[in-house]
Amino acid sequence: MTEFEDLRLAVYRPFARTGRATRVEDLAATVGTDIGTVRAGLAELARTRHVALDQAGRIVMAHPFSAVPLGFAVMGRRTLWWGGCAWDSFALPQLLREEGEVLVSTRCPACSRPHAWNVGADGPPDGDQVAHFLVPVARVWDDVVHTCGRQRLFCSDECVDVWCRQTRSTRGYVMDLPTLWRLAAHWYDGRLDRGYLRREPEAAKEHLRSVRLSGPFWGPAG
Repeated sequence: MTEFEDLRLAVYRPFARTGRATRVEDLAATVGTDIGTVRAGLAELARTRHVALDQAGRIVMAHPFSAVPLGFAVMGRRTLWWGGCAWDSFALPQLLREEGEVLVSTRCPACSRPHAWNVGADGPPDGDQVAHFLVPVARVWDDVVHTCGRQRLFCSDECVDVWCRQTRSTRGYVMDLPTLWRLAAHWYDGRLDRGYLRREPEAAKEHLRSVRLSGPFWGPAG
């Protein structure tokens, strides 16, 4: 991956600053190469699960950043990010420590009630809401945008059940806000730094176990 590290950083660091994905043409200018080479590099970053691309090769996600709205808005001091999912939305202030607390906002998918929390790195926000993850970890990367769009925050267990009936979905995994916050904390540590390496499956499982998430739903992490 070292040959693609300049490109990875050219994707991630502007996303962190601006909340927007960088165009292929601008990436080429930043790393000093041609568009074809950038497209090949992005394809490799997608293969190694550093980014998700659409069918046209545009960046859709570079976790925890999203180029498309998937149910969450995250407001920092001067920057607005789309939160790719409940997990990523709570992870943003952990990665962007200079922001301090951010405002994470969403609507309950079942009843459309609005919710918002001040989320920071020092501890979980207050609230009785719950996070529902529909797709088991072993299948997260089958369609990662679909997966992220179905990691949502609900008013309560009752709203989760209503949504499952409405969408004819099999109930996934439900957790409270403190567990979600602990899951997000440190998951993306170092992602904006040169030399970042994604967790190996065993290290990912150890992180999940450390926040008391285990069992078939939390099988091999992708």
